[in-house]
Amino acid sequence: MAHIVGIRFHGGGKTYHFDASSVPEIKKGEYVIVETSRGQQLGQVVSFQDPGQKKGRNWKPILRSATSRDLVIRQVWEKKEQEVLEDCRKLAGEEKSLEEVKFVSAEFSLEGENLVFLYCYEGNDDPNLGNLLKKLKKENPKANLEMRRIGPRDSAKIIGGMGACGREVRCCTEFMTGFIPISIKMAKEQGISLAPSEITGMCGRLRCCLMYEYDQYKEAKKNLPKQGKRVNTPRGEGKVVRVNALSQRISVYLGEDGIHDFDPDEVERINR
Repeated sequence: MAHIVGIRFHGGGKTYHFDASSVPEIKKGEYVIVETSRGQQLGQVVSFQDPGQKKGRNWKPILRSATSRDLVIRQVWEKKEQEVLEDCRKLAGEEKSLEEVKFVSAEFSLEGENLVFLYCYEGNDDPNLGNLLKKLKKENPKANLEMRRIGPRDSAKIIGGMGACGREVRCCTEFMTGFIPISIKMAKEQGISLAPSEITGMCGRLRCCLMYEYDQYKEAKKNLPKQGKRVNTPRGEGKVVRVNALSQRISVYLGEDGIHDFDPDEVERINR
């Protein structure tokens, strides 16, 4: 039976699964060499998978455990990646048609035979990168070059930096391994201001943290009347003006009697 482990290639990156049968004594935190679409890569074991949950899949095998030489080589390429990324940005800056293209990172394969540039572009069409590729090929003649387009969320995750909320490290960079769809409904459900500055992250998209407590708010509000509904209370009939899901308090406008707070069991919906 396959021995499946989860491997990450970058801290906070997505977890990919491989068959570790060739290295049965492998432990969490160890580094290994695997074959990917970008060539051989060095990754870190971060989890173990119950093979029964993923039965029938053809997992790519781990090639071997990483050596001290592999770790040193990876450090060398990481330094080189920064250099080629700076060169790429400089060359792209010379072309007016690429002004809106943001080059985010450069990634070498383990032996340096493949070099992938990740870029973010929010236009509808793909930018023309042919001329830039030719220039980069002259600078890196031994590597197979490739350009891959990524979205603004992935771009923000790779770049890192402070979050819109003031966190020193963005959630997506520190611990999020993937993105799920975020909707304006999540903000409305939690009573969050819809001002762009309140719900927009550094990526220019809705903040991922809107999903953190969404399910809890949704469950807490399940049996509460909605804002704007007419209800009966111990002090008479009124209109719901505010619902606090966490404290389970309902604020009702009672006309001349003003606004009063009630517990859910003190309020009765009026169906009209």
